[in-house]
Amino acid sequence: MADSKERPDLPDRLCADPRSKYHVPAIFEHEIGIRFNGKERHDVEEYCISEGWVSVPAGKTLDRKGNPLMLKLKGKVEAFYKDAPPAA
Repeated sequence: MADSKERPDLPDRLCADPRSKYHVPAIFEHEIGIRFNGKERHDVEEYCISEGWVSVPAGKTLDRKGNPLMLKLKGKVEAFYKDAPPAA
């Protein structure tokens, strides 16, 4: 598995879209999770911890270029590695 590799620190802002300047390919080699307002979300496309928001798709709605229409939700954001050993 990927346990032999050193995991990079999770940035304050991260985007899943490879065209974004906030996309870091090395982080996506590991499974990451986002906890938003205490609940784990699986549909987060982008997050910013310091500003306290996540960007999620608005259902099946598409913009004029065929990309999912995104909503920005504000709240407490926590990012973590899912494959990380539990903190002792």
